[in-house]
Amino acid sequence: MNSNPSIAPPIPGETDVLIVGAGPTGMALAIALRNAGVNHVLIDKLPQGLNTSRAGVIHANTLEMLDRIGVARELAAAGLRMKHFTLRDRDRALLSLDFSQLPSPHPYVLMLPQDETERILSARITALGGVIHRNVAATSVTQDAASACVSLSTPNGEAQIRAKYVVGADGMHSIIRTAAGVEFDGGTYEDSFVLADVNMDWAYGAGEVSLFFSPAGMVVVAPMPNGTFRVVATAENAPEHPTKDDIQKLIDARGPTLRRSTVTEVRWSSRFRLHHRVARTYRAGRLILMGDAAHVHSPAGGQGMNTGIVDAISLGELLPEALRSPNADSLLDTYQQLRRPAAVKVVALAGGLTGMATARSPLKRAFRNLVLRTLNVLPPARHKFLMNLSGLSRKNLAPMPAALRTASVL
Repeated sequence: MNSNPSIAPPIPGETDVLIVGAGPTGMALAIALRNAGVNHVLIDKLPQGLNTSRAGVIHANTLEMLDRIGVARELAAAGLRMKHFTLRDRDRALLSLDFSQLPSPHPYVLMLPQDETERILSARITALGGVIHRNVAATSVTQDAASACVSLSTPNGEAQIRAKYVVGADGMHSIIRTAAGVEFDGGTYEDSFVLADVNMDWAYGAGEVSLFFSPAGMVVVAPMPNGTFRVVATAENAPEHPTKDDIQKLIDARGPTLRRSTVTEVRWSSRFRLHHRVARTYRAGRLILMGDAAHVHSPAGGQGMNTGIVDAISLGELLPEALRSPNADSLLDTYQQLRRPAAVKVVALAGGLTGMATARSPLKRAFRNLVLRTLNVLPPARHKFLMNLSGLSRKNLAPMPAALRTASVL
């Protein structure tokens, strides 16, 4: 990928689709459109891709969607395939999930740092002859019945581009959503969340993803492919960049007690204040939303990037048809009708897991543990939870590929 704006080709004055935001969601849409031969422009306000790991989980349903754009195999080869996920109250296992039982070509949860995911996606864009226009920000948007006009701030000064459709993949503070006048319904979590990639001597080794409940709060520990561990925890007053001692205190207060796990190095850490919000509509005329511009929620369950990527590939299969069809509005209404309910389900799932993790009273914690232990001995209920986490229960909330839609009505 050419990320140097000084040698990137000039931005054209018009295109079929302008994608604002080149995170995993924006790049997935660009690949889908490139595969379909759709004229598009992908811009991002950052001068280069972020080099932090952030989202570290890719679920089975997302990998099935990524198969459609030809990148799942390379991602799977780069990541760590985990088959076991256990929810614990300190040392006591409450619920054990086995992802190898998933009815999918990808019966596992893939652990892969987001910067590596972005590297693979951007390399695919380059291999297809595409480019990411970096250090380019959308500053204002107007639209009429036929197109949208976007003002841009670029390294070479102000510019404008006209597009038949503009897709906002520009995050929670989306300028595209603001320009569309779309409400972002929801609220803010009381606690902030700590994310860190660390080296440590971990009690459970690299064989499972573990979520620990404790009176002090939640902590998740997940092995990563480079030998580090991803740590996610709720925290009331965490520093902006938690240190080794900060992470050690979280592990000591919330993790296993029978054997101490020692953090030896923090590779990367950050603190996030998170929201639970869903855009009231995913489309306003020529402006379309996806990813964090359309939905944000707790990191519990590792659903955020996954939901955005499924948004992108779903939209990438509908937009080519919409561009050549007299029924464009109906086709794009399908995107909202499918993907917004999916986001509502994800927000509820992440919120439920967060609520369990942040239960304060002994009575609530005892009830939570009883529910999880009951799930563990009821195979149908355990399977349903597994399907929800993997995203496979929401497969019917992504559009069917065009060829299959045609075959289904013959």
